[in-house]
Amino acid sequence: MLILLNKPYDALCQFTDEGGRQTLADFVDVPEVYPAGRLDRDSEGLVLLTDDGKLQAKIADPAHRMEKTYLVQVEGQITEDALLSLREGVVLKDGPTLRAKANAVPEPAWLWPRTPPIRVRQTVPDAWLELTIREGRNRQVRRMTAAVGLPCLRLIRWRVGDWTIEGLAPGKWRQGGEKRGGEK
Repeated sequence: MLILLNKPYDALCQFTDEGGRQTLADFVDVPEVYPAGRLDRDSEGLVLLTDDGKLQAKIADPAHRMEKTYLVQVEGQITEDALLSLREGVVLKDGPTLRAKANAVPEPAWLWPRTPPIRVRQTVPDAWLELTIREGRNRQVRRMTAAVGLPCLRLIRWRVGDWTIEGLAPGKWRQGGEKRGGEK
């Protein structure tokens, strides 16, 4: 079984929390499924859940280099130099990243409001970036955009491999396989 969940902002990517914070269990009531990979509490978007250990390893294991696409709202104006740096790979404290696909994009028309909203600074513009990576280090996308002078304001994972959150509202899920990628 494979479940595609649109994880809301501020939800933990686990099923239990002794601190009473929101977890995956608040959205998915399916026994014996586990997240294939993680998504930070302050990030939103696609989390894949499965009961298949081999599939979980294929999705989560960095050796498979499964592509993940993120929509990132950043502070500042996206320059060609910043895009080129992201595309060639940036050097982080834990070493250089692999090459990424990076493009400036307009704010998505389908975007839901975030609660709480991002901070807005009247004197600093913001912009949107589509970033596709093939690795998954801790807070990697945020660190990559910061390294090129574009602090992350909002991070939404749109795609993992062939699966997307297309048509899924925050906190909603569907079983995988019926609708993969951008198919309607």
